[in-house]
Amino acid sequence: MELDFNKAGGLVPAVIQDELTGQVLMLGYMNQEALDKSRQEGLVTFFSRSKNRLWTKGETSGNTLEVISITRDCDNDSLLIKVKPNGPTCHTGTTSCFGEEETSSRAAAIRFIAHLEEVIQERKTNPIEGSYTNHLFSRGVNKIAQKVGEEAVETVIDAVAGKLDTMKGEAADLVYHLLVLLTATGLELKDIVAVLEERHKK
Repeated sequence: MELDFNKAGGLVPAVIQDELTGQVLMLGYMNQEALDKSRQEGLVTFFSRSKNRLWTKGETSGNTLEVISITRDCDNDSLLIKVKPNGPTCHTGTTSCFGEEETSSRAAAIRFIAHLEEVIQERKTNPIEGSYTNHLFSRGVNKIAQKVGEEAVETVIDAVAGKLDTMKGEAADLVYHLLVLLTATGLELKDIVAVLEERHKK
């Protein structure tokens, strides 16, 4: 079914959301031409009601919005566009037009871990020459598991010694290699979360 541009006089509202953090960045309006241009060029383009013309976000500031996905709502009269923002979205210099408040750092961190898992899964499906992740996959589960053990030991050593600065790096290596191991064995983060959720109920 086609989008219903007639309901609002030829325009549909488009909610712009940061694909990585989930933060709502702004609201704009699109006609068919703006939607087509956004799809074709990969940068969000609106129809400016004040200028009465197409307007690509960032055309003067350089703070463009790279299109990741475009989804219509159940009534086919509005859009949700997930983007990668290149710089602040609001003309005031803030990340979002809805105020300075950011998505919580914890939520953003969780979303990034999920994104990293997707990248690792993509490397397994579509290997890239020179990729460290693909090098790990080529060595097999035993070697990947060994690497997880090594990173865990190094994280523990730094924790016991109180070396928090270097511990962050070791813990990051541990999380990354654990994600690789999960992918190599056919498991996903959601499988681990399901176990944690079940335990939390008890």
